[in-house]
Amino acid sequence: MRLFSKFTTLIAVGAVAAITSTAAFSAEMTLKLGHLANEENAWHLAALKFGEELAALTDGRIEVQVFPNESLGKEIDLINGMQLGTVDMTITGESLQNWAPMAALLAVPYAYKSLDHMDEVASGEIGDNIKAQIIEKAKVRPIAYFARGPRNLTSNRAIKSPSDLNGLKMRVPNVPLFVDVWDSLGAAPTPMAFSEVFTSLQSGVIGAQENPLALIRSANFNEVQSHVNQTEHVRSWIYLTIAEATWAKLSDADKAAVEAAALVAQEYERGLLLDSLAQDQAFLESKGMTFVEVDGAAFQAAAKDAVLKNVKPEIKPIVEGLFAN
Repeated sequence: MRLFSKFTTLIAVGAVAAITSTAAFSAEMTLKLGHLANEENAWHLAALKFGEELAALTDGRIEVQVFPNESLGKEIDLINGMQLGTVDMTITGESLQNWAPMAALLAVPYAYKSLDHMDEVASGEIGDNIKAQIIEKAKVRPIAYFARGPRNLTSNRAIKSPSDLNGLKMRVPNVPLFVDVWDSLGAAPTPMAFSEVFTSLQSGVIGAQENPLALIRSANFNEVQSHVNQTEHVRSWIYLTIAEATWAKLSDADKAAVEAAALVAQEYERGLLLDSLAQDQAFLESKGMTFVEVDGAAFQAAAKDAVLKNVKPEIKPIVEGLFAN
C-alpha cells in the first residue's frame, strides 16, 4: 500500500527544508541531509517524507533538515563529510564504488530485466552484500533505496533489435562502459556533453540519444525525435544513507525509528516514480512520440561481452549470474 499522507509542518529557509514534528517537544537531535536533486524531484520529496515520519515516530526528538540542489555540498563532498562527521545523511548510489566496488552493481547495463527483478536483487542477498561492503568500506549505512527511471533510446525511426541500429550515430555520456556497450550493439556511439545534445539532434549531427523519460521530457527531445525505443538498458537504484558515526549515536529505539521512517520514504518514492513514468509517457505521446517495444533479450545478449569486459573482477561473477538469470 502506498502512503501519501500530507506533510506536517514544513519550514523552508533558503535552500533548507526543515521537518519538525507537530508535537510539543523540542528536537534533541538534528540530522542534516544533503543531496543533489531539486525541490520537485521525487528523491527530495521522499527525503522530506523521511523527516516527517521520523519526527512523528520520535515525538519530535529527532529533526531532519533537508538541503537540496547541492546546497550542502556535491555528492562526493557529502560522502566525505559523512566520514568526517560533519554531514549526517545523503542520497547516493554508484559513486560509492570509489570506496566499495560492489556499489557498481547499482547501475550495470542490461543486468536487470525489469523493475521486479531489480527489486529482488536490491532487497536480496546481493543487495545485503552491497550494503555490508558500503558500511565497512565507506562508513556510510544505506537505510532505503529509491529506483531510478530506466534509460531509453530515442531516434527518428523504430529500433526493435540491435540489427536495426546499423551504425546509427548516437550521443552517449563520456563513460567507457556506455561507449563499448553501444558499439557492441551496432550503433556509432558519440560521447558529447548533455548541453549539446538538442542542437546536435536538430542539425542531424547525431540521430539518437538515450536517457530516462523524465529527462527526455524536460529536455524537449520530442521536438527533434519521433520515437522512444523502450530499451530500458540501464535500470538502477540509489540509496538513502546515514553516516555510521551518526548511526552509532542513536539508541536502539531511535535506530528502529530511523529504519521504519526510511521504509515509508522508500514506498512513497516508488509511488512517485511509477506515477511520473506514466505521466511522462502520456506527455511524450501527446507530443507525437511513438513508443516502440524492443527485443530486450536480443539487446542483452549482444551487450553481454562488452559489459563483462568493463566491470571490475570483484563483481564480474555476480554480473555473469545476473545475465544468466
